[in-house]
Amino acid sequence: MGVTTQPVILGRISGLFGVRGWVKVYSYTEPREAVLNYGRWLLSSKEGWQEATVAEGQRHGKTVIARIEGYDDRDAAARLIGTEIGVPREDMPETGGDQYYWSDLEGLRVVGRDGAELGRVDYLLETGANDVMVVKGETERLIPFVMDKVVLGVDLASGEIRVDWEWD
Repeated sequence: MGVTTQPVILGRISGLFGVRGWVKVYSYTEPREAVLNYGRWLLSSKEGWQEATVAEGQRHGKTVIARIEGYDDRDAAARLIGTEIGVPREDMPETGGDQYYWSDLEGLRVVGRDGAELGRVDYLLETGANDVMVVKGETERLIPFVMDKVVLGVDLASGEIRVDWEWD
């Protein structure tokens, strides 16, 4: 069954684990094993997003491993390597206050204090100290996503992020 709406991307299948269909998961969640909290995954394919059910999973050292129903051996699981893992937006918890899903920020206009548009958020990076927006416009800019210091406000309804950022 295909999915028509864009899911929230939580990771990707990065390799195989054992011979019984288990896969290694590169999780974008914090903590890593939180990707397993969603029993219904959407897996990317040439045909679009396909629903999949996580039969079981666990953290294994620094990685996460999972077994997906219908992929019961190494050969079947090998077809999933490189597949993105998404979750339907409606299955995600609501954000509050100054918290946002990266997927909600991607594509928003970034506007400086003076009203000049700097570009649009192409994607975000995790640097350890803070997240960084990669903003593409006339040039590519890396702008820290630090609320109340650099980021003055996010208006999802109007599709705009206001920032206090020197760009020259």
